[in-house]
Amino acid sequence: MNVDSRAITRRQMISRTAQAVAGLTLGSSLAPLFAEPEKRRFKIGACDWSIGKACSPDAMEVAKGIGLDGVQVSFGNVANDMHMRKAEVQQQYKDAVNKTGMEIASLAIGEMNSIPYKSDPRTIEWVSDSVDVLKALGVKVVLLAFFGKGDLRDDKPGTDEVVARLKAVAPKAEKANVILAIESWFSAEQHMDIIQRVGSPAVQVYYDVCNSTDRGYDIYKEIRWLGKKNICEMHMKENGCLLGKGPVDFKKVREALDDIGYAGWMQIEGAVPKGAPMLDSYVANCKFLRTLFPKDA
Repeated sequence: MNVDSRAITRRQMISRTAQAVAGLTLGSSLAPLFAEPEKRRFKIGACDWSIGKACSPDAMEVAKGIGLDGVQVSFGNVANDMHMRKAEVQQQYKDAVNKTGMEIASLAIGEMNSIPYKSDPRTIEWVSDSVDVLKALGVKVVLLAFFGKGDLRDDKPGTDEVVARLKAVAPKAEKANVILAIESWFSAEQHMDIIQRVGSPAVQVYYDVCNSTDRGYDIYKEIRWLGKKNICEMHMKENGCLLGKGPVDFKKVREALDDIGYAGWMQIEGAVPKGAPMLDSYVANCKFLRTLFPKDA
């Protein structure tokens, strides 16, 4: 380092120190003297099935019109042979991303609600292939759904089989640095039991604030108990009403997420009043979440 560059560095340091002192004098909203607080970016998306574009790249254009950051994309269904596995379909989504500036937030295998992971051998291939698709798209999370016929409540043999199948595929997910996310009717403790039995950081919880509220769980306690380590993504959801107009207290959700240091994606699902237009409802839902979860906060 030469003399001139050292002098410049000193001047910069003096200037920055003076600015910081001024910031302390003018108000606490400005940067502190010695270190800026960590900025956490929240990204807001929507499930493609909730905005009327399941399994379609057109979801990106709709998301852009709503003001979202991206879309949770359906992996596919039986009719299209889980089409996200096809290179040409992946390219269609990449083209839509480039055109709109939206992101593929995550994938979701919702078809497992009717074709259960706990019993149908086809799902073993789906979940394994989803790891390859995540890697190809540069996406981190795939939601594995356990509702409907895939429900694990009061089904120990089914849960045991899910654990066995997750154990088998988890090393592949770990190697690809992606997450297999469980969403079910289970409590935080029951989800954690699966995670611990599988024994892999590649298996985490996809937390749905509405589903858990409907089951009578204390979602604010559960979020804190599970922590950042075990929650990979969120569904911000209400049934039959806009976000902020139902039983979920989203201000308290924000406080709980602050406590665990959560950063990343949250997907709007549902949250359309009866008879209300989807698009208008999602614009309102997005604006509501932006007030509580700005991109840098």
